[in-house]
Amino acid sequence: METTVAALQAEALRFRDARDWAQFHKAKDLAVGLAVEAGELLELFLWKSEAETEAARTDPAARERVGEELADVLMFVLYLAHERGVDLPAAFHDKLRKNAAKYPVERFKGSARKYDA
Repeated sequence: METTVAALQAEALRFRDARDWAQFHKAKDLAVGLAVEAGELLELFLWKSEAETEAARTDPAARERVGEELADVLMFVLYLAHERGVDLPAAFHDKLRKNAAKYPVERFKGSARKYDA
């Protein structure tokens, strides 16, 4: 089953609207919520060694927790994009195009350095 960004956003908005939460979804609060949810995702990796984080890849409960936090992050992204009128697929493709220009394969393949370094 293929799900589009628009379909996910519509589903998230139906969920929100059924609870009358739009009144709380101002840009600042959504951005803060996004940061909080990203922090909760980071917390799953805090103080863990690389070996521990790799071992968690095969642990169904750990994968579920990561999936839940990623879904929370995505939900806030969808809400904030809606609130600001951002076409996420268009913004994504535009940013990918800009990054491709800043990070040409022939100069950056296998490198983690920043484009201006």
